[in-house]
Amino acid sequence: MTLKLGGPLVLVGAGKMGGALLTGWVERGLDPASVYIQDPQPSHEITKLAKRTGMHVSGSLEDVPSGPSVIVLAVKPQIMDAVLPGLNSCIANETVVLSIAAGKTIEYFQRHLGADTAIVRSIPNTPAAIGRGVTVASANPNVTAQQKELCHVLLQAAGMVAWSDDEAVIDPVTAVSGSGPAYVFLLAECLEEAGIAAGLDKDLARMLARETVSGAGELLRRSELPAAELRKNVTSPGGTTAAALEILMGEGGFEGLLIRAVKAAAERSRELSS
Repeated sequence: MTLKLGGPLVLVGAGKMGGALLTGWVERGLDPASVYIQDPQPSHEITKLAKRTGMHVSGSLEDVPSGPSVIVLAVKPQIMDAVLPGLNSCIANETVVLSIAAGKTIEYFQRHLGADTAIVRSIPNTPAAIGRGVTVASANPNVTAQQKELCHVLLQAAGMVAWSDDEAVIDPVTAVSGSGPAYVFLLAECLEEAGIAAGLDKDLARMLARETVSGAGELLRRSELPAAELRKNVTSPGGTTAAALEILMGEGGFEGLLIRAVKAAAERSRELSS
């Protein structure tokens, strides 16, 4: 689907996540001349992309055009307070504000930008950098169907998108998919160390761990079977996999640890949101 906007797109913050989305938008045919990037320290890659395509890059909010179709907030949550006041003057009735910042609620944005502002809160994850991310979004009542569709298409440039009418789901979503890639990377890290402990040299253990985790993930993506069924398909009664799973699925094993980990992450997300 080619991206078509009724007005300018303002990207506030062009770090890893903002940059990943930007790359996806350009690949989907978004007119670079309609893009305004606000970032005081854009990366070399973003500067190069902007110069090549004709995007506007500025370190000042004073250069943000008035009445854009969408303002995408991709700055770190801890500097959001300093950024929002400079946006008030450029927001118009047709503008939707799309946040991909963790820990900042719709109520927070309404408090700073006005109760009538159309706001979408979303939480993507880092595989967005390769177009394989997953994002969950929630909109306030001010967001029109057209604005919601626009945000959906923008987020879809980074991967799958799901919507919820209940903003409260963003906290557990953050804990599962937002933080989830780190859990998977830890699995690969631990599998590598376990391989070394079992007698493999470091390079071979690392290669086996990376390819096993990524290959299993791709198999899971392509298969219509649930994860539990795929696990059972690998497991022969009394075999090597069964011996390992007896440890991983036993008392104090992987499932319980992950439940506790996700709970801790969700609770921390709620703390940050408040």
